Amino acid sequence: MRMWVVLLVVSAGLAQELPLVDVVEYQPLAAQVVRVLDTLDMLGESLPKAEAAELRRLAGGAADPKQAVVEIQKILDRHCLVGVHVNPEGRVKVEQGPARPELVEQGWRTYLVKVRNEAGVTAVLAASSPNAGRLAGTPEGQVGRRFLDLQMFNKQPMRERLSGLEVEYRILQLYSRDKGKREAKLAFDVGQGTQDLGFRNEIDILFTARPATTVKLRVLDFDDRPTTATFLVRDTLGRVYPSQAKRLAPDFAFQPQVYRADGEALALPPGDYTVEYTRGPEYRRKTQRLHVEEKPMEIAFRLERWIDPAKMGWYSGDHHIHAAGCAHYEKPTEGVYPQDMMRHILGEDLKVGSVLSWGPGWYFQKTFFEGKDNKLSTRENLMRYDVEVSGFPSSHTGHICLLSLKDQDYPGSKRIEDWPSWGIPVFRWAKSQDAVTGFAHSGWGLALKEEKLLTDELPPFDGIGANEYIVGVTHNLVDFISTVDTPYAWELNIWYHTLNVGYRTRISGETDFPCIYGDRVGLGRSYVRQRKNLDYRDWAVGIREGRNYVSDGKSHLLEFRVNEVEMGEGASELRLAAPGTVHVRAMVAALLDEAPDESVRKLRYDQKPYWELERARIGNTRRVPLELVVNGRAVARKEIEADGALRPVEFDYQVERSSWIALRILPSSHTNPIFVLVDGKPVRASRQSAEWCLRAVDQCWKQKVTRIRTGEREEAERAYEFARQAYRERAREAVE
Repeated sequence: MRMWVVLLVVSAGLAQELPLVDVVEYQPLAAQVVRVLDTLDMLGESLPKAEAAELRRLAGGAADPKQAVVEIQKILDRHCLVGVHVNPEGRVKVEQGPARPELVEQGWRTYLVKVRNEAGVTAVLAASSPNAGRLAGTPEGQVGRRFLDLQMFNKQPMRERLSGLEVEYRILQLYSRDKGKREAKLAFDVGQGTQDLGFRNEIDILFTARPATTVKLRVLDFDDRPTTATFLVRDTLGRVYPSQAKRLAPDFAFQPQVYRADGEALALPPGDYTVEYTRGPEYRRKTQRLHVEEKPMEIAFRLERWIDPAKMGWYSGDHHIHAAGCAHYEKPTEGVYPQDMMRHILGEDLKVGSVLSWGPGWYFQKTFFEGKDNKLSTRENLMRYDVEVSGFPSSHTGHICLLSLKDQDYPGSKRIEDWPSWGIPVFRWAKSQDAVTGFAHSGWGLALKEEKLLTDELPPFDGIGANEYIVGVTHNLVDFISTVDTPYAWELNIWYHTLNVGYRTRISGETDFPCIYGDRVGLGRSYVRQRKNLDYRDWAVGIREGRNYVSDGKSHLLEFRVNEVEMGEGASELRLAAPGTVHVRAMVAALLDEAPDESVRKLRYDQKPYWELERARIGNTRRVPLELVVNGRAVARKEIEADGALRPVEFDYQVERSSWIALRILPSSHTNPIFVLVDGKPVRASRQSAEWCLRAVDQCWKQKVTRIRTGEREEAERAYEFARQAYRERAREAVE
């Protein structure tokens, strides 16, 4: 009995065929093949579309499972680079397979691994080469032959070890430093002592490494000024360049796109490419064909805006970006540097990027905190380092964003473990230095079974979102709760309830890059009306004052006013002596592709992307609904053509009692409220909301109390009881 392991490359070749195996069970092989296809897609090294589609069809169910097993192997095996034989004693030997041995200079190529595992081995399949690093026994004089790098890709969606199935496929990645013909020795084993006698576990393969060409980019903004943009480069097989397999900052391996400034370059092998380029959601996404030959070349890309809120005084920002943790590199620097984050802020045209140091990489990343704008900031794009209290003892009560801090270290703390074990003391400390404070990824822990606003359903309060907000808002400690990066109903329901009883916390848009979203910074944004020019402090204070709307950047709610009171000005208050009709107006714009994107529309509202204009599309039209919201209820609606044009919109509404009013295009954008006070009375719009808030305090306490340190629990009990009394009082004052 012998075991076969075969490498599969994503390029077809002309070499010998490898034997087919018909003893493997269909169902587990089909599941493993789907994981392989998903991994190749993630790496930007997809199989040709027709073959990938046929494999997914074969893996999705088969009338003749035995024949499907054979057909799956026929497709995959024609790409194989080598076969590795392992006998029942675990000895390994190798022979070359059908795939063309082709590499690319300064780039990675991705191969798959086919395993015929008659012995049921469940070890890790290891690959090595003296041309990449010395094997045991390699003479010192041969070290200079190293031009190769190689690695088995064993991360998710793949599994680290072989499954023991008779046939399965793995992934190998090869990088060439050089161009031209290079011979490499590849060796494979499944553990110490598994090499076959006579070194038959090694094979010498002559590779041809295609030379890369330097392609200089001229990147010009809509007004022909040099700028930075995002580029997604694919070849005719759909493979992404530069390869995602082994990128280093500022190019991130978890993103298919890269960011390049005017005058910078890409290294591309000769061939034909499609280049998608843009600069964030305020720009149109454009496509350009690119033919690369062997000589260095230069090509211009001109960007096209569809809207420019900054010219109208509204400046975009993402208050929740990370330079370490989640998808970022952790070693050796515990994240990436300011220059790497600034490139992404520029490439997405974020006017303000708040890079928050947090638990992962805290002790390294906190060294970049200055208490002022980072020196890499420009007149049009600002970056500042602040703090998210996440991975700290209080995290269970809700992660906290602290903006415009002067001091990032909690008094008396030398380590993360020294910080408080609940959130209210952190808010008080931050407020003592006039920081702008709020909860991150608000919806976590506030999940609802039903997609509904408003709802009396009580969430579990068992997560890391705006959980202790229900207490902190009564102490006037919380300036904002975050939106856009969690399901909209989970975020907005608690906010609506607290607005209904008269509290005035605002909302802000965030991405939580690259934890909730690694796609790009600025997927969730706050557009803040600046009083003069762009200024980080004024931008943050603008969130506190509600001079902002939140958006995915694909719809915009500008110049929102009720009568002559503009959102965020004069405490956002309109005073009426008696009930009467108010006039609501705004300038509104949205942009959708003409054809619906079914891949988004078919998703549940609690699946990413949570906020996305496509979800608001009305049928197969290009229209989206703009709603007038009063005390948490939509009271009027108009349909907006999402063609990118900026249009005036007006509503008239009869206000009978003190209320809050807002506009929204759900789930894409939402204004902050304007408060209409009738006869000088505060907003007490709903006794039901006050009672919901009271129950929510009890639920939050039940979930959090056991993780609050014993020495801090008495103070926490007092704070929670204060909140209960506040809601009881407001319930008595409520109109209905």
